[in-house]
Amino acid sequence: MSVRLDHGEDTLDEVHEINVTPFIDVMLVLLIIFMVAAPLATVDIQVNLPASTAEPRQRPDKPLYLTVRSDLTLAIGNDFVARELLPGTLRSATGGEMETVIFLRADKTVPYGELMEVMNLLRTAGFLRVALVGLEKVSPP
Repeated sequence: MSVRLDHGEDTLDEVHEINVTPFIDVMLVLLIIFMVAAPLATVDIQVNLPASTAEPRQRPDKPLYLTVRSDLTLAIGNDFVARELLPGTLRSATGGEMETVIFLRADKTVPYGELMEVMNLLRTAGFLRVALVGLEKVSPP
Protein backbone atom coordinates (compact mmCIF):
# COMPACT_ATOMS: atom_id res chain seq x y z
CA MET A 1 0.00 0.00 0.00
CA SER A 2 1.38 3.41 -0.86
CA VAL A 3 0.51 6.84 0.39
CA ARG A 4 0.58 10.09 -1.51
CA LEU A 5 1.87 13.09 0.36
CA ASP A 6 0.14 16.34 -0.48
CA HIS A 7 1.32 19.48 1.20
CA GLY A 8 -1.97 21.30 0.72
CA GLU A 9 -4.15 19.13 2.94
CA ASP A 10 -3.78 17.64 6.37
CA THR A 11 -5.35 14.28 5.36
CA LEU A 12 -3.45 11.55 3.57
CA ASP A 13 -5.17 9.79 0.68
CA GLU A 14 -4.48 6.16 -0.14
CA VAL A 15 -3.37 5.26 -3.65
CA HIS A 16 -5.12 2.17 -4.98
CA GLU A 17 -2.65 1.28 -7.74
CA ILE A 18 -0.21 -1.61 -7.86
CA ASN A 19 3.32 -0.73 -8.86
CA VAL A 20 4.20 -3.42 -11.42
CA THR A 21 7.65 -2.10 -12.35
CA PRO A 22 9.56 -4.26 -9.80
CA PHE A 23 7.58 -7.32 -10.92
CA ILE A 24 8.54 -6.71 -14.56
CA ASP A 25 12.20 -6.19 -13.58
CA VAL A 26 12.29 -9.53 -11.73
CA MET A 27 10.65 -11.35 -14.65
CA LEU A 28 13.16 -9.93 -17.14
CA VAL A 29 16.08 -10.99 -14.93
CA LEU A 30 14.65 -14.52 -14.64
CA LEU A 31 14.18 -14.66 -18.41
CA ILE A 32 17.83 -13.75 -18.97
CA ILE A 33 19.00 -16.34 -16.41
CA PHE A 34 17.01 -19.12 -18.11
CA MET A 35 18.20 -18.05 -21.57
CA VAL A 36 21.82 -18.31 -20.43
CA ALA A 37 21.42 -21.56 -18.43
CA ALA A 38 19.42 -23.58 -20.99
CA PRO A 39 22.24 -24.11 -23.54
CA LEU A 40 24.59 -25.19 -20.75
CA ALA A 41 22.36 -28.15 -19.87
CA THR A 42 22.98 -29.99 -23.16
CA VAL A 43 25.65 -32.59 -23.93
CA ASP A 44 28.44 -31.13 -26.05
CA ILE A 45 30.69 -34.12 -26.74
CA GLN A 46 30.73 -34.77 -30.47
CA VAL A 47 30.79 -38.48 -31.33
CA ASN A 48 30.19 -39.99 -34.76
CA LEU A 49 28.24 -43.14 -33.75
CA PRO A 50 27.85 -46.14 -36.05
CA ALA A 51 24.34 -47.19 -37.06
CA SER A 52 22.53 -50.32 -35.87
CA THR A 53 19.36 -52.13 -36.96
CA ALA A 54 18.72 -53.55 -33.47
CA GLU A 55 15.39 -52.88 -31.82
CA PRO A 56 15.68 -49.85 -29.50
CA ARG A 57 15.21 -50.58 -25.78
CA GLN A 58 13.77 -48.52 -22.96
CA ARG A 59 16.36 -46.10 -21.60
CA PRO A 60 16.64 -45.40 -17.85
CA ASP A 61 15.82 -41.97 -16.45
CA LYS A 62 19.46 -41.05 -15.76
CA PRO A 63 21.73 -43.12 -18.01
CA LEU A 64 25.47 -43.15 -17.32
CA TYR A 65 27.35 -42.63 -20.59
CA LEU A 66 31.01 -43.57 -21.04
CA THR A 67 32.27 -42.04 -24.28
CA VAL A 68 35.37 -43.01 -26.26
CA ARG A 69 36.17 -40.16 -28.64
CA SER A 70 38.05 -40.46 -31.91
CA ASP A 71 41.25 -39.22 -30.21
CA LEU A 72 40.80 -42.13 -27.69
CA THR A 73 40.02 -39.86 -24.73
CA LEU A 74 37.36 -41.04 -22.27
CA ALA A 75 34.48 -39.03 -20.85
CA ILE A 76 31.82 -39.87 -18.28
CA GLY A 77 28.83 -37.71 -19.13
CA ASN A 78 30.46 -34.40 -20.09
CA ASP A 79 33.54 -34.76 -17.86
CA PHE A 80 36.78 -36.09 -19.31
CA VAL A 81 38.56 -38.72 -17.24
CA ALA A 82 42.00 -40.34 -17.46
CA ARG A 83 42.08 -44.12 -18.02
CA GLU A 84 43.81 -44.79 -14.72
CA LEU A 85 41.13 -42.81 -12.83
CA LEU A 86 38.21 -44.54 -14.60
CA PRO A 87 37.37 -47.16 -11.90
CA GLY A 88 37.26 -44.64 -9.05
CA THR A 89 35.32 -42.10 -11.10
CA LEU A 90 32.75 -44.75 -12.10
CA ARG A 91 32.34 -45.88 -8.48
CA SER A 92 31.68 -42.31 -7.37
CA ALA A 93 29.31 -41.66 -10.30
CA THR A 94 27.26 -44.80 -9.56
CA GLY A 95 27.42 -44.51 -5.79
CA GLY A 96 29.25 -47.84 -5.58
CA GLU A 97 26.36 -49.70 -7.26
CA MET A 98 28.11 -52.25 -9.49
CA GLU A 99 24.85 -53.39 -11.15
CA THR A 100 24.42 -50.03 -12.88
CA VAL A 101 24.27 -50.29 -16.67
CA ILE A 102 27.12 -48.36 -18.29
CA PHE A 103 26.15 -47.06 -21.74
CA LEU A 104 29.33 -47.25 -23.82
CA ARG A 105 29.42 -45.11 -26.92
CA ALA A 106 32.42 -44.80 -29.20
CA ASP A 107 33.20 -42.95 -32.38
CA LYS A 108 33.09 -45.27 -35.39
CA THR A 109 36.72 -44.44 -36.17
CA VAL A 110 37.89 -45.95 -32.84
CA PRO A 111 39.80 -49.20 -33.48
CA TYR A 112 38.17 -52.37 -32.19
CA GLY A 113 41.17 -53.13 -29.97
CA GLU A 114 40.82 -49.79 -28.17
CA LEU A 115 37.11 -50.41 -27.58
CA MET A 116 37.90 -53.84 -26.13
CA GLU A 117 40.53 -52.26 -23.87
CA VAL A 118 37.92 -49.89 -22.45
CA MET A 119 35.51 -52.80 -21.94
CA ASN A 120 38.29 -54.68 -20.13
CA LEU A 121 38.82 -51.64 -17.89
CA LEU A 122 35.10 -51.73 -17.06
CA ARG A 123 35.22 -55.45 -16.30
CA THR A 124 38.27 -55.17 -14.03
CA ALA A 125 36.58 -52.28 -12.23
CA GLY A 126 33.63 -54.59 -11.51
CA PHE A 127 31.08 -53.12 -13.93
CA LEU A 128 29.78 -56.09 -15.90
CA ARG A 129 26.58 -54.58 -17.29
CA VAL A 130 27.62 -52.67 -20.42
CA ALA A 131 25.29 -51.53 -23.19
CA LEU A 132 26.66 -50.39 -26.54
CA VAL A 133 25.10 -47.22 -27.98
CA GLY A 134 24.59 -46.68 -31.72
CA LEU A 135 22.40 -44.74 -34.10
CA GLU A 136 19.15 -46.30 -35.25
CA LYS A 137 19.39 -47.46 -38.85
CA VAL A 138 16.09 -47.69 -40.63
CA SER A 139 15.92 -50.77 -42.83
CA PRO A 140 14.13 -50.35 -46.17
CA PRO A 141 10.68 -51.99 -46.40
